[in-house]
Amino acid sequence: MIRQNLQSIHSNNVHWLVFSGDQLLVREVAEGDWQIPFGQLQSLAFVDAYQEQMVEVGEFEQQTCIMVDMGAEQIELTDNLLLVSLRNFLLQHQGSWLELVSRAWQVAQFQRTHRFCGQCGMPMQQIDWEMARQCFQCGHRCYPRYSPCIIVGIRKDDKILLAQGKAQRNRNLFSVLAGFVESGESLEQAVHREVFEEAGIKVKNLRYFASQPWPFPHSLMMGFLADYDSGEIQVDGEEILEADWYLPEQLPNIPAKISIAGQIIEQVMTEIKAWRNAQN
Repeated sequence: MIRQNLQSIHSNNVHWLVFSGDQLLVREVAEGDWQIPFGQLQSLAFVDAYQEQMVEVGEFEQQTCIMVDMGAEQIELTDNLLLVSLRNFLLQHQGSWLELVSRAWQVAQFQRTHRFCGQCGMPMQQIDWEMARQCFQCGHRCYPRYSPCIIVGIRKDDKILLAQGKAQRNRNLFSVLAGFVESGESLEQAVHREVFEEAGIKVKNLRYFASQPWPFPHSLMMGFLADYDSGEIQVDGEEILEADWYLPEQLPNIPAKISIAGQIIEQVMTEIKAWRNAQN
């Protein structure tokens, strides 16, 4: 649940999800052990000036979580406070904070990118009965951006298709295929189109797996599983640099299981094991 116009925040202990630039504020309780700051408002005195930007984004272990976006303002880091990347924090906590940090970051991005009306250019104002911003000059209203994206694990007998995009080259990471859904397109159509565009093959036996919000930057990942149908792998060398079929024993560097990509790969490994057992 997202709630604005917070009243009783001064006296309550809450988790503080504070963003400065594209980084998250944490408290280092031990070397390499990062925790979200927890306490009353005075425990982070500098956030007092940002009360109008505070949004309640849910609960963690039955304690309220408050998002505070400081935009480009810098934080004076004291008392074991650090600024870390969202991705590194989520990888350390293996998913326990994923939903709340994702929601908080997307709300922060929404506030930053909708200060002015995209229709007439006048300042936008936050309305208090829902998470939206409205232009009272022309009546245009905006809601947080959410981009639907498909992601699919493809099996060919006892091999999985993994690819490396340009953005993954520096991390030497290989993953399953993914892409944004185009206007007027169903999820299933998007899967078939993206697979053919990125790898040059066709798939069959398409089935839904799971979904996951992913805050890099504002995606809703909708996962599928599919079987190879026909065609030879062909990549464009620009968006996708290389792709190939991999045996479970020869997997390259793949995403962590915190992400739906890692979870899909794990499920395909299970299906490969079942396929092998059926061949014996």
